[in-house]
Amino acid sequence: MYTGKSYKISEFIIWTRKSIYMLLLMGILPVVLYQYLNLKWLGVSWTVVALLGTATAFIVGFKNTQTYNRTLDAQQIWTSILNSSRSWGTMSRDFINNTGHTKKLVYRHFAWLTALRYEMRSYRVWETSGKAHNAEYQKYYSIPEWETDLETELAKYLDAAELKYILSTKNKATQIMALQSKTLKQLYNDQEIVVLQFVDMQRTIKDFYSHQGRSEQLKDSPYPRQYAIINSLLVRFFCFLLPFGMLKEFDKLNETVEGIMKGNMVWLVIPFSVIISWMYMALGQVGDSTENPFEGSANDVPISQISRLIENDLREMLGETHLPPFLQPQHTIIL
Repeated sequence: MYTGKSYKISEFIIWTRKSIYMLLLMGILPVVLYQYLNLKWLGVSWTVVALLGTATAFIVGFKNTQTYNRTLDAQQIWTSILNSSRSWGTMSRDFINNTGHTKKLVYRHFAWLTALRYEMRSYRVWETSGKAHNAEYQKYYSIPEWETDLETELAKYLDAAELKYILSTKNKATQIMALQSKTLKQLYNDQEIVVLQFVDMQRTIKDFYSHQGRSEQLKDSPYPRQYAIINSLLVRFFCFLLPFGMLKEFDKLNETVEGIMKGNMVWLVIPFSVIISWMYMALGQVGDSTENPFEGSANDVPISQISRLIENDLREMLGETHLPPFLQPQHTIIL
């Protein structure tokens, strides 16, 4: 997540510079052919280009709205995890008189958070973090889940037997939460908690499963590919056609000017077509970078920081004073 006031213009231009290079080439070629080779037939009706631009604007706007909603949903899910985790911490502390059992339930919850966030940061083929412009930007920040392996992190919270078992399972977060339920049942059978306490804590486990499922659904269900390809094709086709549609319009301006620009107004097609096309390309690129809120991009939901906040809150509930430090933004980016 970007924590600054705004991205710098220089950062944004560098991030999109490869698109700018392509747009410059697409703008120069038709102008050279039109002006020097006198291929006047290259000029396309501006009405056609304007209609295509309008349709493209609608679909780009639609995509960006939907991808923003995906990020908003992800933020809401992890805010719910934060709230439910605080409830879990207080119930584990106040319902159970045995501090050893309380600590086990709380630390196992840290393991669940760890397993879930590692799964959320794992790669999916449709994600855009591997694209050149995003991979290049990742040098400005680090992704915690990519720096330390899962086993090392889980070992901080689980005993050796549980760690071995969890590492052998496919969905580790699910099985960790299943262990929580098993422990609650044992506590109830041993009469260390009463039935209402047992029900409340089981209800919270159900909430955790619900939050996990929603998070996994966002991770494993990309923005529909049929819409994504249409968006990409329309933007590229419009950017390609735009300079051809501007040729005759700028050529007409030669009749209204004098001096050095007379007869050369068509050269203005290059900067203006690049500016307009860049707007469409940049919006598409922004939409792509917002589409998958857990992939490790600069615009991700900060699940690593949320998990650290939960851990510190629950450790303090246990009376611990030596807390892990909060993650610090790197170049105003925090994950």
